Amino acid sequence: MRRINLKKANVARADTIRYINRQIVLNYVREKEPISRAEISHETLLQRSTVSLIVDELKTQGLIYETEGESTGGRPPSLLRLRAAGYMTIGADVGTAQTTVAVADLVGRVVDKEVFETNPDVTVAYRRLLLCIQKFIKTYPNVEGIGACVPGLVDPETGTALFIPHFKWRNWAIANDLHEATGLPVTVDNDANAAALAELWLGRPEIRDVRDFILVLVEEGLGTGIIFDGQVYQGVAGAAGEFGHMTIGNGAPVACAAGSEHCWEAFASERATLARYKQRRPSVTDSEITFNKLIDNAFARDQAAKEALLETARYLGLGISNLTKGLSPEAVILAGDIARAWPLISDELRSTVAENILCSGLPSAPVFASTLGDDTRLMGALSLVLARKFASVVPA
Repeated sequence: MRRINLKKANVARADTIRYINRQIVLNYVREKEPISRAEISHETLLQRSTVSLIVDELKTQGLIYETEGESTGGRPPSLLRLRAAGYMTIGADVGTAQTTVAVADLVGRVVDKEVFETNPDVTVAYRRLLLCIQKFIKTYPNVEGIGACVPGLVDPETGTALFIPHFKWRNWAIANDLHEATGLPVTVDNDANAAALAELWLGRPEIRDVRDFILVLVEEGLGTGIIFDGQVYQGVAGAAGEFGHMTIGNGAPVACAAGSEHCWEAFASERATLARYKQRRPSVTDSEITFNKLIDNAFARDQAAKEALLETARYLGLGISNLTKGLSPEAVILAGDIARAWPLISDELRSTVAENILCSGLPSAPVFASTLGDDTRLMGALSLVLARKFASVVPA
């Protein structure tokens, strides 16, 4: 049983109950469309009159609309659908190499996108980001809100990026800055947390129905997003999920962002994989090989590339087995460009997890590759807005 947090508790007034019921009906339409009022009433045990009142409200707000279903001999049924293009969302993925800004509808379909280099000067980077967002707001007038993710520690209460290691940025009030400039609600989170949220709202069906899972985001660094009871677990000051810095061993091929050669990130990141490849191919220079190129080489039967990926998979499996022992999730998702290499590394990773779990006698968890493709972080940024729109949490 969850203990009530008296500091944040909302008493169950009549408007609270109406809001929760509204969110339930809205989500039934979102996930099970086309659906009738009668089906919603049957599934939720809400009275037909209550469902009809909520449906009328959602139609007036432009969130859903009605269509005629196929007749089975009598009057055609009236079916409800989400008006996905009724409201738009803006997502911004501020990455270490490039920033991607996109506009999407209420089901996460991207309708416009712009990509540009992330400037290492935070003032210049913000100015470029804001110009792009303002351009999209002018082009798409029904923008509901802005979501942004960054590769660093974020205070979930204020949306301030406390520290972004790659650029050494500190205390960037990105949420407040964007809100003051646009007037729109802004939600900001760590990129791994946002990616986990994207899996929850937009990912594969077997994950959308899971309430507790961990996402491992493998990039230049390594981060994890933790979903507990259908929501991101933030911890104190948003610092939960920094498992990339848990100690794995000694003598990693690279140092982590903090300079340690003992961290999981130092053994299982893209940089670690590239370093292993260069050890096997000393003549290869940094300009000749990228992580995506390494994956392409592995599929083209470059043995050194395949071996480098398999060694990384073993360390990923080792770290995932530790997370599974400690948190006992229902599933683990591997995200980032490494998901492309899943056919090459899945057996090695899963066998490592199984071997380390069996010795403890604890239950294991299935490991999947993300199906969101190259835009996992971007979809995460968009999901920050979608979660606010569709979640059942009563607004303060």
